[in-house]
Amino acid sequence: MTDAEPAAAAAWLARNAIDCLPVGALAEKLKLGRPLRVKLGIDPTAPDIHLGFTVVLQKLREFQDAGHTVVLIIGNGTARVGDPSGRSATRPVLSDAEIASNAATFEAQALKILTRERLEVRFNAEWLELQMGELFRLLSSTTVAHVIERDDFAKRLAAGTPVSMLELLYPLLQGYDSVAVRADVELGGTDQKFNLLLGRDIQRAYGQEGQVILTMPLLTGTDGERKMSKSLGNYIGVSEPPDSIYGKTLSIPDASLASWYSLLVGEQPDPGLAPRDAKRALARALVARFHGAAAAAQAQEAFDRVHIRHELPEDVPVFDWQAQPGDTVHLPALVAGAFGVSTSQARRSLAQGGVRLDGEPLTAEQLDLPAAALADRVLALGKRRFARVRLV
Repeated sequence: MTDAEPAAAAAWLARNAIDCLPVGALAEKLKLGRPLRVKLGIDPTAPDIHLGFTVVLQKLREFQDAGHTVVLIIGNGTARVGDPSGRSATRPVLSDAEIASNAATFEAQALKILTRERLEVRFNAEWLELQMGELFRLLSSTTVAHVIERDDFAKRLAAGTPVSMLELLYPLLQGYDSVAVRADVELGGTDQKFNLLLGRDIQRAYGQEGQVILTMPLLTGTDGERKMSKSLGNYIGVSEPPDSIYGKTLSIPDASLASWYSLLVGEQPDPGLAPRDAKRALARALVARFHGAAAAAQAQEAFDRVHIRHELPEDVPVFDWQAQPGDTVHLPALVAGAFGVSTSQARRSLAQGGVRLDGEPLTAEQLDLPAAALADRVLALGKRRFARVRLV
C-alpha cells in the first residue's frame, strides 16, 4: 500500500465530518493494514433510535463497507448516569427496568442502516461494574479541572446550576468503553467532541494508542431549533409507523429543509420545488428507507386523504362508551377516554376548537351532547387522532 492510498481512503471517510482528529491520524491507522475497530455508543434513554442517530450510523456503514469492524455499544451501564452533553440541567435517572426495556430493540433498529457483517454489539454494563481499585485507577486518569473545562459544565457552574458527581464521571465512563473494546476510531455528534477526546487520554493512561475521533453534524429536531433528542421529544424514531414518519417530516420548518436533505439523503432539495413539495419528497424518501417504497406511497395517500381531501382515514379505531341512546354524554370525559388525555387537556382542546365531530369543530359551549348524537360518529382530536364512538 502506498502512502497515497490510505490518505485518499481517510479523506473519503472523513469527507462530511466536522472534525477528524488528530489531523492525519486516520490515514496512519489505515496504514496498519488491518480492519479498524470503529466505535459508537448509544444510551437507551428512550426506546427509539431517531433520525439524528442515522447521520452517524450512515458513516459507520461506510466504514463497514470499507472492510472495518463497527463496535456498537449499547450503554445500559452509562444510561444509569445520563450523558450531560448539551444539557442545562441534570438528566432524570432511569430505572434498570426502563433501561432494559429501551435497549431491547436497539440492535434491530440499528440494523436498518448497518449490516450484520462486521458488526459487534456490546452492552457496557458488562465492564462498568467496576471494582473500587479499578474505579480509582479510572478516576486518576484525569483531573477535575480538565473535566469542568467542558463547555456545558462551565456554563452550568457559572450560572449556579448544580452539576452532580455522576455527571462528572460520565465522560470517564465513556472513555473506559474505548479501553474495553480497544477502539481505533470513535464517532459521535459535535456535542460529543470533549468526551471523544477525553477517551484518547484515558486509552493512553491504560497503555493503549489513542483513538481517532470523527464528529458528525447534529440534525435539528422537528421543532427546527434544538438538536434532535429523545429527551426533548422533538425526534422521529426509525421504527415509527410510516404515517408517523411521513406526517412528522412534513411538520418541520422550511428553514430545516437544506440540512435535513444534506444529512439524511446526501443531496439538496430540487430548487424547482416549493417547500411543501420538497418536504413531501423528503418524507417519501425517509419512509421508503425504513419501510419500503410501497409503505411510502401508502403513507402519502393516507396523509392526503385526511389533510388535503379532508376525508376520514381508512381504519378509524372504535372507542366503546357505556351509555344508552337517551343519556347525556359529558364531552371532556369522552375525549379523555377516547384519546388517553386528561379531562383538563380535553377541556382545553374543546375551548381551542381542536375537537371535531364528523369534521365539524365542537365549541367550548358544547360540553354535553345526547348520546344518540354521538353514536357511530367519528371524533377527532387535533389533525391526526380519530376514534369512532360506539355506544355499548
